[in-house]
Amino acid sequence: MLKTLLLGASILAITTAAQAATATRSDFGTAGGAKVEAVTLTNAAGMSARIMTLGATLQSLLVADKAGKKEDVVLGYDTAQEYLSRPNYFGASIGRYANRIAKGKFSLDGKAYTLETNDGPNSLHGGSKGFDKQMWKIESVSSGADARVVFSYVSADGEAGFPGELKVTATYSLNEQNELKLEYRATTSKPTVLNLTNHSYFNLSGNDARDVMGNLVTLHAEKFTPVDATLIPTGERKPVAGSPFDFRSAHRVGDRIRDARDAQIRYGRGYDHNFIVDGAPGTVRPAAMVEEPVSGRVLEVSVSAPGIQFYTGNFLDGTFFGKAGRSYRQGDSICLEPGVFPDAPNHPDFATARLNPGQSYLNTIVYKFSAK
Repeated sequence: MLKTLLLGASILAITTAAQAATATRSDFGTAGGAKVEAVTLTNAAGMSARIMTLGATLQSLLVADKAGKKEDVVLGYDTAQEYLSRPNYFGASIGRYANRIAKGKFSLDGKAYTLETNDGPNSLHGGSKGFDKQMWKIESVSSGADARVVFSYVSADGEAGFPGELKVTATYSLNEQNELKLEYRATTSKPTVLNLTNHSYFNLSGNDARDVMGNLVTLHAEKFTPVDATLIPTGERKPVAGSPFDFRSAHRVGDRIRDARDAQIRYGRGYDHNFIVDGAPGTVRPAAMVEEPVSGRVLEVSVSAPGIQFYTGNFLDGTFFGKAGRSYRQGDSICLEPGVFPDAPNHPDFATARLNPGQSYLNTIVYKFSAK
């Protein structure tokens, strides 16, 4: 009996080990003369995510289609150097402030702060040397029920014009339910404003490289925040009902993206807007779903943030050549960027972007993949 029990335990241990998600560390070339490393997370089903130290960037994401064929579903480059020499935020961790701040200015406790304006009159994604251009440190790598890697970065007081020394971690984990989870955490030495997110460009057709106009998108949002001509929120919270922004039930991306009668579509050159996610901020809840009808791939996004930016790659003009030399064009991808609202530091009635000493910042994002 004892021998049988021991044999059964051994078989269970071997089976469990075989099914464990794994994390593998490797070199990924150089960027700006600095060594870049990557960590690849792989589950038993063969889904894998490769994240590199430059920008804590999701460089590759292999996901199965309805026939079981695994292909890369995120845009990007084949080498680390290209992420610096031809930057476009592909897969990057964005900070200090994801999205836009009007005229690169905000005030905190009566003190005015001025940021770089790198998007027309506004500051975008923390400026031209934001967190996506920085070399992050690998803190830990682990395999098991899920595979995970923790990256860290320390942003000096005054970096890019923002107050406070900021200590940030980005944790990527992959489980056996085909969920890639991201957790951005931070603490600060002084009162500051903060908005961290991931800027992956998804194309669920994989190597077939169809545009996303036929993708079905659902957004769990009753309202969105309209913008002016420079894509800064007006302050209004507008119901999506009766507009091209109503994705409460699934709609093809291309059905209304060319509706020039809508000023918001004209301003964004398509969709480049913040949607107010239904439910209580701080709780992880469904925010979006994308279905690619030919491959059958489905992406479900759950978030803890109050908003999610829905962007259809409108500023990709065909001059960006990515993986395997492929030209990236307008409408070739979908971005879903969870965070606080754009320009929140200048809108006291928006969910706050303020972080004080002694507080802990957390933004949780879950990407769940399936096929049908």
